[in-house]
Amino acid sequence: MSKEAPTPDLSSRRFSADRLYWAAIAGVVLYVILDAVAQALPPHYSPIRDAESDLAVGPYGFIMAINFLNRGLLSFAFITAVAKSVELSGGTRSPLKNGRLLLGIWAAGAILLALFPTDVPATPVSWHGSIHLIVAIVAFVAGAFGTLVLARHLEGTAFGSLKTPAMALGGLAVLLLVVDFFAPFVAPHFAGNYGGLLERLFLGSVLLWILVVSAYMVLHRTRVEPGTYP
Repeated sequence: MSKEAPTPDLSSRRFSADRLYWAAIAGVVLYVILDAVAQALPPHYSPIRDAESDLAVGPYGFIMAINFLNRGLLSFAFITAVAKSVELSGGTRSPLKNGRLLLGIWAAGAILLALFPTDVPATPVSWHGSIHLIVAIVAFVAGAFGTLVLARHLEGTAFGSLKTPAMALGGLAVLLLVVDFFAPFVAPHFAGNYGGLLERLFLGSVLLWILVVSAYMVLHRTRVEPGTYP
């Protein structure tokens, strides 16, 4: 018995979700490129020692500011794609609500980081520098745990096989977050010399999680029967 072809409306919604996943993938690639460009330009902050936000301070700081906006937009594209995927499956968004909410805070935080730049290193903390720091802390926590919470609810969907690697990457993000946050208190000398590297490893783990899940959704959804899209 032949399989029933997807309706035009279903195909359209699948295409819409796929475009958003591709937008998230492109955003991650662009993020790496812009980060490298900002790092290569003066004043040449150390990627090992200095925070990524320092790249937004200086004559070419607008490049990093644009990249913060890019991080927020790619994350929102991913969250919207996940919501559309749930609708295509005929399921409820409730199990994924908390994970999407946390990633939404991570995305909004990235945009706020662009609006409230950090301070020049070794200068007094300003009002916008204080906001930047608070927003970064909240956004980082939300991003790390958002990946983990969302990964937990992949089980029971047509893409349940992705749960294990997604949980592993989410767990890595949380671990790197803990190390990044507590290193200054436990090993201040180490954090002072390698704080920038720790932060970049954490940020990379969250972006890698989004990249892997997005790529999996796009590459594997054509094997799924209509109505079982995760």
